[in-house]
Amino acid sequence: MNNQKTSIRRKSEPSTNISRRCFLGQTMRFCCNAGLTAMVFGQLGTGMAFGINHDDDPKSDAVNNKLFDEDFVPGYVPLQESGELAERAEALWEIMRNCRLCPRECGANRHRRQTGFCRSPGTRLFISSATPHFGEERPLVGRGGSGTIFLTHCSLQCVFCQNYEISHLGRGHERSVREMASMMLQLQRAGCHNINFVTPTHYSAFILKALEIASQRGLRLPVVYNTCGWERLEILAMLDGVVDIYLPDFKFWDSSISATLTAGTDDYPDLTKKAILEMHRQVGVAKPNRHGVMEHGLMIRHLVMPNEKGGSIEILDWIAENLPKDTYVNIMAQYNPYHKAFDFPEISRRITIQEYRDVVSHAEGLGLTNLDIQGHGWLRR
Repeated sequence: MNNQKTSIRRKSEPSTNISRRCFLGQTMRFCCNAGLTAMVFGQLGTGMAFGINHDDDPKSDAVNNKLFDEDFVPGYVPLQESGELAERAEALWEIMRNCRLCPRECGANRHRRQTGFCRSPGTRLFISSATPHFGEERPLVGRGGSGTIFLTHCSLQCVFCQNYEISHLGRGHERSVREMASMMLQLQRAGCHNINFVTPTHYSAFILKALEIASQRGLRLPVVYNTCGWERLEILAMLDGVVDIYLPDFKFWDSSISATLTAGTDDYPDLTKKAILEMHRQVGVAKPNRHGVMEHGLMIRHLVMPNEKGGSIEILDWIAENLPKDTYVNIMAQYNPYHKAFDFPEISRRITIQEYRDVVSHAEGLGLTNLDIQGHGWLRR
């Protein structure tokens, strides 16, 4: 792939098209049948899944898979060794006294247990699950899976969210920062190729605190910041050097549509463009290493929506004009009308094969050469 002028991946395996919600449901059923409910219900933090007592946890062994380049070192490791990671974690923690971690800047004093717009409960950490995930992008999944930690609540509140039980309803379990660090180490021991934080923005202070602990104990996996794309530049600056792989969505081009389909975020397109440019400045173009595993870079996701409600054409035009042509872009085909989507007739159905093909053809016509294109055998005809 690295030696080809054009690198376009077409997914045909069903597992690469599976949604997070479907993946979690299938994993839950499997684990229940296998007696492994601890893994699905967030019990990794207790050390039960791998027989580890985190209160007496020795430093982790070196990463046991050999799929990383020999000179690879996650960005947070030197920051931890210099003490800067701890300083940034404390700075983010202080921001929660008048919370401005996300673009809403709602000002909740989370240190006094105030709940902000995102509904995250003060300075308490809630995690829905921590498990190897095999439904993410192939360079993140590799052989051992993406070590995915699903964090509860969200400040964007998309009406069609496929994970609304987690992001809207906050279904999860309270965990300590130390337990989150143990989850990371256990995912590393399980053979995962990264630590993938889903919806991390409002928990960024917790993440850095946990990374400080886990890094001291031997965590050496790249960190994936799996975000809706709607971020404050000031917070991203504090993540510079901490995050190895940015995985933002670019959901909407039109501000009126973003305001309608989220909780009034009419600034989503403008802020997301600025955020993506900053992410690219920090980590550059994402390309797998010689083993096919991603270590570093920007990976953009765009979900094709029915009736062009996401503004796919304009978003791809912007990417082609403002980022390198080999920017990794995952054109996603798995839109489903979850949650409240049926209240909005224009997005109350799945997309058609033709809608998806039109977007892919446009991307190829723009000369974008690092496209992740999904199979579409299950789309509407």
